[in-house]
Amino acid sequence: MKTSQLISPNELNEQLGRDELRIVDCRFDLADPSGGRRDHETAHIPRAVFMDLNEDLASSPDEKTGRHPLPDIETIEKTVGRLGIDNSTSVVVYDGGNGAMAARAWWIFRWLGHNDVRLLDGGLSAWSALDFMLSRTHVSIRPANFVAEVRQELVITTSEICADMGSIESLNILDARDTARFAGDHEPIDKVAGHIPGARNLPFVDSLKRDGRWKDSERLRELWSRHLGEDNGAEWVAMCGSGVTACHLALSAIEAGYSEPRLYVGSWSEWIRDPERPIS
Repeated sequence: MKTSQLISPNELNEQLGRDELRIVDCRFDLADPSGGRRDHETAHIPRAVFMDLNEDLASSPDEKTGRHPLPDIETIEKTVGRLGIDNSTSVVVYDGGNGAMAARAWWIFRWLGHNDVRLLDGGLSAWSALDFMLSRTHVSIRPANFVAEVRQELVITTSEICADMGSIESLNILDARDTARFAGDHEPIDKVAGHIPGARNLPFVDSLKRDGRWKDSERLRELWSRHLGEDNGAEWVAMCGSGVTACHLALSAIEAGYSEPRLYVGSWSEWIRDPERPIS
C-alpha cells in the first residue's frame, strides 16, 4: 500500500506525544526573511522546532548559483542533528498553509536519504482552523546524530540541461511558477523574465484546493496525466524560480503515483546568470 507524503491535522494531533516524532516549522516570507522565525516564536504547533529557508535549507548564493543553492552536507547534517533528528526519527514539516516552503524541507530530507518525512496538509492554517493547540514554548532538544546518505540522482544541474539544448523537450521540464511569471508577463523577483525554451508550465498551486489543502490522489493523477501522459514512470525535471516550489511539484507527483523527478535546484534564477543561455 502506497504511503502518503501528507499527514492530516487530525492525524498529527493524535501523534503529538510520540517521542520519536519531530515537527519542523518551515514558515518563511520572501519579502520578510525574518518573519517566519518571528511567527514561530509567537505561536507554533507544540514541540515544533524551526528551520529557516535561507539559513538552514539553502547555502549562500554566489554569482553562478540560483537564489537557494543546496546546503553544505556537513552543515545540514549538524543542523538536523541539533534539532534532535537522527536517521530513525519520523519528521513532519509544515508552513503557513499551502506547503510552498515546507515542501523544500520535505525534499531536502529525501535528498539526504531520510524518507520518513511527511508534510502537514494545509499547514498551520488548517491546524488552527480546527482549534488545535498552539504553543510559545521552546522545546528542549537533546542533540542527535544524523548521517546523510545523499541521493545525487535527485538533482540535475545547469550543465546537464545545457549539454544538449536540441533535445531539451525530452527532459520533460515542468516549471512550478505561476503562469504570468512563466510567460514573462510579470517578474517580481528575478532580473530577467521568461522561461527555459522547451520547458512547460505547471503552477504548484494546481495541486491544491481553494482552501489550501491538497487535492486527493485521484484528482492529482488526473492533473499529472495531462502533463506527463499515462506513463507514470516517465522521467521528468522539476524547476521554479529558485528550487523551492519545484519541490511541491515533486511531492504532488509522488502523491499521484508518478515517478520522483530530478530537481533543477538552480532553476530560473541560476539559468539567467549567463546571458548566453536561451530564453523564451
